[in-house]
Amino acid sequence: MDIFEKCGHFTAAREAMDAGLYPYFVPLDDTEGTEVTVNGRKVIMIGSNNYLGLTTHPKVRAAAIEGIEKFGTSCTGSRFLNGTLKLHQDLERRLAAFVGKEAALVFSTGMQVNLGAISALVGPNDFVIIDKDNHASIVDGCRLSMGKMKRFRHGDLDHLEFIMQKIPDDSGILVVVDGVFSMGGDIADLPQLIPLCQKYGARIYVDDAHSLGVLGNGRGTAAHFGLTDEVDLIMGTFSKSFASIGGFIAGDEEIIHYIQHHARSLIFSASLPAPNVMTVMAALEIMETEPQHVEQLWDNGNKMLSGLKNLGFNTGNTQTPIIPVIIGENEPTFLTWKLLFERGLYTNPVVSPGVPPGQSLLRTSYMATHTDKQLDCALDIMASVGRQLGLIV
Repeated sequence: MDIFEKCGHFTAAREAMDAGLYPYFVPLDDTEGTEVTVNGRKVIMIGSNNYLGLTTHPKVRAAAIEGIEKFGTSCTGSRFLNGTLKLHQDLERRLAAFVGKEAALVFSTGMQVNLGAISALVGPNDFVIIDKDNHASIVDGCRLSMGKMKRFRHGDLDHLEFIMQKIPDDSGILVVVDGVFSMGGDIADLPQLIPLCQKYGARIYVDDAHSLGVLGNGRGTAAHFGLTDEVDLIMGTFSKSFASIGGFIAGDEEIIHYIQHHARSLIFSASLPAPNVMTVMAALEIMETEPQHVEQLWDNGNKMLSGLKNLGFNTGNTQTPIIPVIIGENEPTFLTWKLLFERGLYTNPVVSPGVPPGQSLLRTSYMATHTDKQLDCALDIMASVGRQLGLIV
């Protein structure tokens, strides 16, 4: 059999393209955060992870430019060898302090954090247990490890305990959860999860990709619940509230030191370029000194959640400014996306395996920099399309 034979049998995307319903890899001509330009047409963006709107903040832009002027465009080497700048270490100290941990380690992407940290920690005699709705990077990090991966039903801590009861006493256990789940917008129940993990001697790893800049005055899920000391590892990404790209893991210095010397995705990848590092530093300073951005994000998210619920849309169990609009089947989800897009609203259609079969949705998410006029316009467009397709009455 030719290894490329499968490529010819993959027709789903081309069928959607032929039907005019293909919603992915849309090229943006320009973006100013809350609006993007597509084929010369302005579209309101309610599908971005730019939660605080800092990608266009003057201080952030200036920091990126300064980074290029001082250090150029790349370190051209891994952190392990010639690619560690003093800037990286300065950022790691500041991030550790920000999330309330002893030490932090910066990677070149958020995905590489989960690939490297989980696979470094979970050995042949260990178990890693993850929520079924966790991000794909967590799943892939577990697959790269030498340990055994188990998955519990989303948010079902009884199922988690059932799994932990069957694990041998001489095996290590790492439980990994998203702090905020990226599709549903719900928050991990750390107040119930932590005692359960402590009961079975399990360590806790929280992926705060969608929590930093959002929960706990921007400091994440553990801070939101006042449980920072009870969480062992906090992971974060820079491609969302931090307005850049990259990521980090934070925890006790001994654990971070171990990951630093065993995470293959760190050791064998070029380090984060200085302009990105300085961008993150500027965004971090804004989070620390200008709390109004987080407050405005929540005002905007609450406005949209109330508005969408009042219109009659199914918004699931969201607790954050990530608001799913649950439609059900794939084709009506793609059709809804197309009509919204044509009328000037950018959303993200998510189908299986991103969500369980029969639970396809439009993922919407909001920014501190959205104006009331933009949000009102978004609600008007949602109402018009929803009524046209019979999603609401």
